[in-house]
Amino acid sequence: MTLAEHLAELRRRMIIAVAAFVVAATVAAVFYNWFLGVLQHPYCHVRPHACRFYVTGPLDPLSLRVEMAAFGGLVLASPVILWQMWRFITPGLRDQEKRYVVPFVLVSVVLFLSGCATAYLIFPHALEFLISVGGPHLFEILSPNSYLNLILLMMVLFGLSFEFPVVLVALELVRVVTPAQLLHWWRWSVIAITAAAAIFTPSSDPFSMLALAVPLVVFYFAAIGVGKLLGR
Repeated sequence: MTLAEHLAELRRRMIIAVAAFVVAATVAAVFYNWFLGVLQHPYCHVRPHACRFYVTGPLDPLSLRVEMAAFGGLVLASPVILWQMWRFITPGLRDQEKRYVVPFVLVSVVLFLSGCATAYLIFPHALEFLISVGGPHLFEILSPNSYLNLILLMMVLFGLSFEFPVVLVALELVRVVTPAQLLHWWRWSVIAITAAAAIFTPSSDPFSMLALAVPLVVFYFAAIGVGKLLGR
């Protein structure tokens, strides 16, 4: 294909991906109340009789609905978007490379969703800690925007962090590092993973830090084992 043909193909794939996002965002806007209820559930678990959100500005409900529609549209349209990306790059791959790409993509999707689910499940514990850390003299009035920004940021951060073993295995396959080197560095790696979890966890509570650091340590040693198997 010529450069013009590549650009035309890229434009066609992008148009399909954008159209899928617009349709998915419309669906998410229609089911806005359901999506909001799902994300509000951790708060209702902590405060079963007082899990209400309060807005402080006339534009807050509109901005909240737009934000929820955009996030829901991105999640719902992600299979179509990933498929368009795959269809764009696959003509340039050899059969050997295609054989590796498919498992990598599937594992990446599964790990990302697992990270999002982990953040969602531990969020009630994080929220309870954050609410109670100020003492009994404080009473919370939560804004839906700040609450949703926190829980969505947690889910995205956990999802991206769970891609850690995929990156390590890829580095092992291209021989940037070897399994023996990773095993030799394991003590410093555990310290670095723990420090990164403490620094980058948005909620800064101990439950979320442990929920992020422990799986990453397990993934580190799992990546060493997978690297050895692929090397053989």
